[in-house]
Amino acid sequence: MKLSTDRILTTHVGSLPRSQAVVDVLMAREHGTETDPKQFEAVVSEAVREVVKLQADAGIDVISDGELSKIGYATYIKDRLTGFDGHQPRKVALDLADYPEYQEKMALVAGKQSFKRLCCTGPVEVSTTEPLNFDLKNFKSAVDGANVTDAFMNAASPGVVSAFQPNQYYPSIAEYLEAISKAMQPEYEAIVDAGFVLQLDCPDLAMARHTGFQDLTEAEFLAQAELQVEALNAALVNIPAEKLRMHVCWGNYEGPHTYDIDLRKIMNVILKAKPSAILFEASNPRHAHEWQIWKETKLPDNKILVPGVIDSTSNYVEHPELIAQRIQQFTDIVGRERVMAGTDCGFATFAGVGKVDSKIVWKKLASLAEGAALASKKLF
Repeated sequence: MKLSTDRILTTHVGSLPRSQAVVDVLMAREHGTETDPKQFEAVVSEAVREVVKLQADAGIDVISDGELSKIGYATYIKDRLTGFDGHQPRKVALDLADYPEYQEKMALVAGKQSFKRLCCTGPVEVSTTEPLNFDLKNFKSAVDGANVTDAFMNAASPGVVSAFQPNQYYPSIAEYLEAISKAMQPEYEAIVDAGFVLQLDCPDLAMARHTGFQDLTEAEFLAQAELQVEALNAALVNIPAEKLRMHVCWGNYEGPHTYDIDLRKIMNVILKAKPSAILFEASNPRHAHEWQIWKETKLPDNKILVPGVIDSTSNYVEHPELIAQRIQQFTDIVGRERVMAGTDCGFATFAGVGKVDSKIVWKKLASLAEGAALASKKLF
């Protein structure tokens, strides 16, 4: 993993807007409509080439494939692993439960979540590596020759898999997590072996408190979060920490967020995870104040902070000066080398869903790069 040795590097959380052509082939596959595999691959390959160019043009240093081939960051695993079937309607987030009219407005603006939410109904094992192999080959081809510093690829953490796909098979959550960990380990290792930094998506450590695991008490949630980190670390046993980054968030949606668990309560759990880089929310109105918590925390010397210095649910384009100020809040804590400028979350965590206009996304990312350049002038 590259460090900000001579300037503040920029990155983002992973998911980027999909074109309508990509959404169409993903939805057709999701809902069982017969699709030509070659057409699917051609559409996605072209889209990945374009999204790599757009990231480079915006000035983003550490890029991804946009997760364009996936229906969603946490549910794509059903196409790669056995043991998932049926459908279970999602639980309404606690902070939104009292606002049904607002929920309708959200769906009109951001789009409805029409992807499948399966349950674990059998043994979880690898069923195919073809989608992963396609993603790796496709991204590698698109990155070759691109003017970027580094590249990463996302993968679902064992904990977020368990949060989105409830267990109806294993006798305990610990056994379910162990099975997911073993099944996901080959994917994690393949991404790193292909030369990419691996990003583990871990909103299960924060968001799931008021979504998938809302029925647990706080003490039960924290105990389960410990198990989730143990399962994650077990799957990463063969990968050096410096080749790993993890994303923690409280949900990529514009809502009250009044039930978000306090960062202080989950900090110790987060720091037990192996990845050296931590991507987290730091700019939206519910979590912008928490830079002080990082300041109060004794951080291990190998941890790199990647704060979200632009929001992922607003069409405001943050001013570069504000971005530079936010960056400096964190360089004051751990030094300039251990800070990378990021985003609060992804801009299109599920296909066809996202509040930020696709063209404005690129304006925001360009402003992120400009803000990092301003900060670099002051810091280097």
